[in-house]
Amino acid sequence: MDAIPADAGGDAVYDGFTAWAEGRGLTLYPAQDEAVMELVSGAHVVLATPTGTGKSLVAVAAHAACLASGGRSYYTAPIKALVSEKFFALVEIFGPENVGMVTGDSSVNPDAPIVCCTAEILANLALRQGAAADVDQVVMDEFHYYGDPDRGWAWQVPLLTLTGAQFLLMSATLGDVTAITDDLERRTGRPVAEVTGLTRPVPLHFSYERRPVHEVLTMLLDEGEAPVYIVHFAQAAALERAQALASVQIASRAQRDAIAEAIGGFRFTTGFGKTLSRLVRAGIGVHHAGMLPRYRRLVETLAQRGLLRVICGTDTLGVGINVPIRTVVITALSKYDGTKMRQLSAREFHQVAGRAGRAGYDTHGNVVVMAPEWEIENAVALAKAGDDAAKRKKIVRKKAPTGVVNWGEGSSERLIAAAPEPLVPQLKLTAAMLINVIARGGDVFADVRALVFDNHEPRARRYALARRALAIFRTLRDAGIVEADERGIRLTVDLQPNFALNQPLSPFALAAIELLDPDDSAGGGSSSLPADAVGSGHYALDVVSIIESTLDDPRAILSQQEFKARGEAVAAMKRDGIEYDERMALLEEVTYPKPLDALLAQAFEVFASSQPWVRDFALSPKSVVRDMYERAMSFAEYVSFYQLARSEGLVLRYLSDAYRAIRQTVPDAATTDDLDDLVEWLGELVRQVDSSLVDEWQSLIDPQDDPDAPVVPPAPPSIIANRRAFTVLVRNELFRRVQLAALQDDDALTTLDPDVDWPAALDDYYDDHDEILTGGAARSPRLCVIDETDAANGMWRVEQTIDDPAGDHDWRIHADVDLPASVEAGAAVVRVTQVARL
Repeated sequence: MDAIPADAGGDAVYDGFTAWAEGRGLTLYPAQDEAVMELVSGAHVVLATPTGTGKSLVAVAAHAACLASGGRSYYTAPIKALVSEKFFALVEIFGPENVGMVTGDSSVNPDAPIVCCTAEILANLALRQGAAADVDQVVMDEFHYYGDPDRGWAWQVPLLTLTGAQFLLMSATLGDVTAITDDLERRTGRPVAEVTGLTRPVPLHFSYERRPVHEVLTMLLDEGEAPVYIVHFAQAAALERAQALASVQIASRAQRDAIAEAIGGFRFTTGFGKTLSRLVRAGIGVHHAGMLPRYRRLVETLAQRGLLRVICGTDTLGVGINVPIRTVVITALSKYDGTKMRQLSAREFHQVAGRAGRAGYDTHGNVVVMAPEWEIENAVALAKAGDDAAKRKKIVRKKAPTGVVNWGEGSSERLIAAAPEPLVPQLKLTAAMLINVIARGGDVFADVRALVFDNHEPRARRYALARRALAIFRTLRDAGIVEADERGIRLTVDLQPNFALNQPLSPFALAAIELLDPDDSAGGGSSSLPADAVGSGHYALDVVSIIESTLDDPRAILSQQEFKARGEAVAAMKRDGIEYDERMALLEEVTYPKPLDALLAQAFEVFASSQPWVRDFALSPKSVVRDMYERAMSFAEYVSFYQLARSEGLVLRYLSDAYRAIRQTVPDAATTDDLDDLVEWLGELVRQVDSSLVDEWQSLIDPQDDPDAPVVPPAPPSIIANRRAFTVLVRNELFRRVQLAALQDDDALTTLDPDVDWPAALDDYYDDHDEILTGGAARSPRLCVIDETDAANGMWRVEQTIDDPAGDHDWRIHADVDLPASVEAGAAVVRVTQVARL
């Protein structure tokens, strides 16, 4: 933003910003103008204006003013997707050299004068550095998260601690914030301006509908009230609705042609991707947190260009994502909040409803609330009976099922009229937070006392926090992490610079990896392990299991793993003739795979005895990366195997988090060739599925800003470019045949290799040997020989030796690897040519 010179005063900043806005064809609303004037004058601003009133533009003015004065500003938001979106937007305005981003597992240009980050990042920085932190200004987006029971602490801590910073607090649904603003003014000595702007520039029209959704949608489309966002509170319901609408004429031929042209060569590579491709080409989008980032971004971009007439999704668009909508259809006024079903709060209702109406496009926005199904069915039956009193009398009115949270038109009217509920402070105290405060140095006792007593909490909560702080302190002191004497309170250990910003259990993971011996592996060709081996016999996979135990649980994946495991257990118990009652009892013990469970539990207790702060975080052994590797599956195969199509975005995020955690945590001294191979495989797998999670920063210097460019994310690099990762993919394809052969799964093998007579080959093999081994030795790289002499002609030759009990190694699987086809598919394309005895 060149319109504002460095060291400009408040008036010059205001004039420069308004000139820049006018140059972009933007005229400030009165509320925007007032907020900008207050900001350049040095006041805090609470911007509580409706959705669509340009709060993001005010945030740009705040950053510009801070940048002009040589200060450092932070933009915070509750979700990484919103942080990323704002990051790219600010890069376009201020240039990549002036904007950085930190999300806890990734960072780019973190020393920039403008930093975008999640709220927890700033909160931990504030605890660690206090008022001396290099933070001159904070823009808190979606500030209503201050009242979130789990995460609200991260919105309160900076207000308590960064007393030298200027704050811009923004949300469309704040409610009464008098207590917060009074405390902020007292604490910082700066005035606080509340800018409310109650009048929306695009007014909303509310209605309550007792007709089926497809009839309401047809009416809205016929009356030109698109784009329509149909809001559900479950991902499955959103997809089911979109598929049901696919048979309805949503888009005209010209509109469908425009969509096809915009999509261009977009890669729809997964099972859900094929479904989404069909839907978006019909003018129907799907949007929820379980989607791959590139699919979600595709829907957002097509919607921003006005190409999608209907989007079926969850309430994820209520959190600031920039997708223009004219009509919001809310399918229910109740939701499951993770604990129970309940009616929506006024804040939740207005967050979703506020997405309707596009400033600069619409004269009004529509919010349609759907009646419950049973009420709709009653209305349909009455309409069918018409004025015939006899028919109307015979109608059996349906009622809400027992135990279901009901709502009606009165509920809708109450929510429309209700102001957002007052924000309730949610400060909490953990050992990690206390360690950060102690690490700050100075008068630690006074700093902790101020944190637990001088905050926004009610009196009783403050005393509870004080008792919690004392209990944590005693535990830390007993463990020798903290010492206190007449000189004060201090840490006895060196704290890593990013403590509590990334994976909080990384120090435990390092300690646990030291328990393993890289030589304790059956993967080198031997089928036996040392007697004193600690792990499972595969060092690289055991390291992965340790890292996985420190990651957040991907509940959707684990529940499907448990479901699959129980199904297999039931089948096995039936084959063994176990009676029903005993089967049910045994089934309670079956869960998802937890490698090294006992070892990790014991190690965690030992570690926690000297590092008690780790008890704030739950250790959770699980196997997702390891499971995928051991099954030698591709991403698509894994998603299909566990029926995770609706959650493939969650699967990818977990794999990406695991990839980063392994790379950031495992020291060079603990790596082996096998582990390096596995890490390369994992990184390439993530990159091929959705390169945005690993490579998105590479495009920052030359961001895409052509509005007419196809909606195609940067293609992932050629899969054969990373030779090490591609070699692992080839080995996995061959080992998958070995595993299926060990199970004597003729059908699956024939599906993979229809030109090979697998049944005959296996009959001959089992005439020679009793079984096919699949342990660590069986997948040793020494048993999979790759010949690259024909690579110039686009082909590798592979020979996989089958590991037999006698160790004869006299059977081979011969295969060709089609390199051009692999590049096109983004996966190793392997064709078995022969299975034969030497």
